[in-house]
Amino acid sequence: MEFPNEAISEGCSQKKTGRGKIEIKRIENTTNRQVTFCKRRNGLLKKAYELSVLCDAEVALVVFSSRGRLYEYANNSVRGTIDRYKKACAASSNAESVSEANTQFYQQESSKLKRQIRDIQNLNRHILGEALSSLSLKELKNLESRLEKGLSRVRSRKHETLFADIEFMQKREIELQNHNNFLRAKIAENERAQQRQPNLMPGTVCETIPSQSYDRNFFPVNLIDSDHQYSRQEQTALQLV
Repeated sequence: MEFPNEAISEGCSQKKTGRGKIEIKRIENTTNRQVTFCKRRNGLLKKAYELSVLCDAEVALVVFSSRGRLYEYANNSVRGTIDRYKKACAASSNAESVSEANTQFYQQESSKLKRQIRDIQNLNRHILGEALSSLSLKELKNLESRLEKGLSRVRSRKHETLFADIEFMQKREIELQNHNNFLRAKIAENERAQQRQPNLMPGTVCETIPSQSYDRNFFPVNLIDSDHQYSRQEQTALQLV
């Protein structure tokens, strides 16, 4: 025997539970599958329309049923949207291919440069006489010949530099000698010019006047002219006025 309260509680529990989640797998019943397809197709077309209107997006939807029937929707054109999609895919694929090719090229160049650097470092060590145990007899002979050729070139260059320095010093010596001769000639010319200057007239006698202390108001007469002879009375001091 069921009570009304129990029936009411069971109905409330069913309303609260609602519809459960549907397991996503192929529907075996043909009728149910067709009904589900129609419902979900219409919902999908509606969502595509809403997306194009609300977000101003270019949308193209293509659906084929299990029987091969075509359903499509596009706000512009299905063919135009498909062409745009192909171009975008081609551009992205080209960019990826170019990027991949560049990556491979740089990897190859990097490995090549690393190998060249390693070879140059080994050659430098061999030239310095290091790490020779790994070389064969043929490689040692080649290294020896290369060293001899390099040494001969170094010596020839050294001799050329020495000869050039000697030639420059010889030219410099000649220039200095010429300049020295020029200076000597100038000195001799100056000496001859000084010798040719006229001396004092011959026969003239320079008499020295004895230094005497005189009064500033008197001047002795005998100092005026030494050629004239005056008497004792005339040789009197003249008073300056």
